[in-house]
Amino acid sequence: MNNAFKALADGTRRKILSLLKERDMTAGEIAEQFNMSKPSISQHLKILKNADLVSDEKKGQYVVYSLNATVFQELVSWALDFVEKGDEKK
Repeated sequence: MNNAFKALADGTRRKILSLLKERDMTAGEIAEQFNMSKPSISQHLKILKNADLVSDEKKGQYVVYSLNATVFQELVSWALDFVEKGDEKK
């Protein structure tokens, strides 16, 4: 979970996740949305993948990235636990 929070701390990575929320994309398609080098985008994707926030699948000569909703569900569940405990104290 620590890797997920570190990955989410960066605005570029949050924007990549927003793009992947809409549809699965190749690294090239993602890179087209930013004014930065493809190696920089690849580094961001690597961090997101290491945090299990995205998964990748080789399709022909392309690698397609998709959002891993399971990790987000775990993060939300963890955060809601704090809210519920705060409500119990009232």
